[in-house]
Amino acid sequence: MRLTKKLMFAIEAVLDIAYHASDLPVQSKEIADRQGIPRRYLEQVLQQLVHAEILRGVRGPRGGYRLAKERRRISVADIVAVVHDMEGGRDPLTDPAGSELGHTVLRPIWQEIEDYAMESLSKKTVEDLCVAAQRAGIESQSQNQFDFMI
Repeated sequence: MRLTKKLMFAIEAVLDIAYHASDLPVQSKEIADRQGIPRRYLEQVLQQLVHAEILRGVRGPRGGYRLAKERRRISVADIVAVVHDMEGGRDPLTDPAGSELGHTVLRPIWQEIEDYAMESLSKKTVEDLCVAAQRAGIESQSQNQFDFMI
């Protein structure tokens, strides 16, 4: 697991949608402007998040994106998994090349660190991030901070 620009864009985009959501979907242009993310690059990430059912795309002139489920049910690990799948690179931990020392000593350490990180990220939800943003005094574009699904 690497912290890449694409991963940060994805997490920031989901957080932006959750934090600034109102009655209308959040448009990608708004996210790009607020987060300083290139829109063309952002759209690819948003489409993958829709495909993974983290976001829901809304068509039409007032269309955009909404969360596909409650923000307390979306973990940061969920978003990391989507971006990891998008990047599709070879995982060096599973590469057969390398020395015996690397395979028996170093790789288990890195695997342990990665497992610990994913476990921690699975406990951190988008709701937690929204609460942190609110506590930090970041103003939301939404008047409605409630998270209800019927």
